[in-house]
Amino acid sequence: MTALPSPRRRTLLVAPLAAATACGAPSDTDSTRTTASGASGSRTGNKSGPVLRTQPGIATPQPAHVLLLAHDLSPTRPKAAAVRRVLSDWWTDWASRPVPGVTPTVAVGPTLYRKLGMTAPPRLKDLPSFPHDRLEARRGGGDVLVQVCGPSAAACDRAAARLAARAAGVLVPRWRQPGFLPPRATGETPRNLFGFKDGTENPPADELTRWVWHDDGSTCLVYRRIHMDTDTFTALPPTRQEQIIGRHRTTGAPLGARHEHDPVDLYAKSPQGRYDIPADAHIRLAHSRLDGGARMLRRGYSYRNTPHDQGLLFLAYLRDPALFTRVQERLAANDAMNPFIEHRASAVAHVLPAPPPGESFGDQLR
Repeated sequence: MTALPSPRRRTLLVAPLAAATACGAPSDTDSTRTTASGASGSRTGNKSGPVLRTQPGIATPQPAHVLLLAHDLSPTRPKAAAVRRVLSDWWTDWASRPVPGVTPTVAVGPTLYRKLGMTAPPRLKDLPSFPHDRLEARRGGGDVLVQVCGPSAAACDRAAARLAARAAGVLVPRWRQPGFLPPRATGETPRNLFGFKDGTENPPADELTRWVWHDDGSTCLVYRRIHMDTDTFTALPPTRQEQIIGRHRTTGAPLGARHEHDPVDLYAKSPQGRYDIPADAHIRLAHSRLDGGARMLRRGYSYRNTPHDQGLLFLAYLRDPALFTRVQERLAANDAMNPFIEHRASAVAHVLPAPPPGESFGDQLR
């Protein structure tokens, strides 16, 4: 096993990463803000801080189905005003005729800013290539991305049709990808197709203003479609599966612990002197302690396009995609899960804030 630095040494190592994560970091008051849901999104704030206007479908409860849609600017190259009109039409149409349990969430890719001659938010940059990626260009990217979550695949499809009708002549479809959550008890962490709980380490609601939202209620989205070799992985002995992941399959508890939400102890050892969580275990390499505590909110879904094309739709909301890049570089280099997964599609986008009074949703594209 690879030796780990001592806790004191680890603190020194992660300090530069903590500083890098803090670009545009919130003040201490951010962690004390409260959240209330509104008809057109969520409003977060307190008397001493700004009001955050956030889109639904990010911190709201995760329903059973998702449909991811990507659009490109029409070949006629419409102007920014036309794109703003479409975005505003989407918002007002959904506000006037909402469908219970269905939430469209709209984000803008870096390519749209370039095509419209606009300056993208400084954090919105194309992701670098990572070792072992096998990305399909036409199944990733996109000028405008929409995450539609709903109680059924049919409800998501109907919402997508409404959006497409409003975008005619301005935006054209690029790709679409449905996903689902396997059945689970209310409040239980979803399981992925490997059979392990996925999303245990998400930040709690009272930390989202620190790690997810910008001061205006915007955030960033990183999308990865990850093919999973379920047959090969699930054929492994259960103890080997758990060493690869770093958690017990049944309970979701970190190795060496008893309960799902017990803290991950990177330094716990067995009586034989081995680390409970192996050096190449997935949860060790992805742990927030290696990034100065910085976290992302994951909203993953499973997908099954064909019997030979299935896996995870990784959706992460975070203040800065650079955090995802750092984590993925560690995983691509050393993750014991690498022989069983393959990243096949990718996208990054800026999730626009909900409009303040007197403005339209399209006005948020600046």
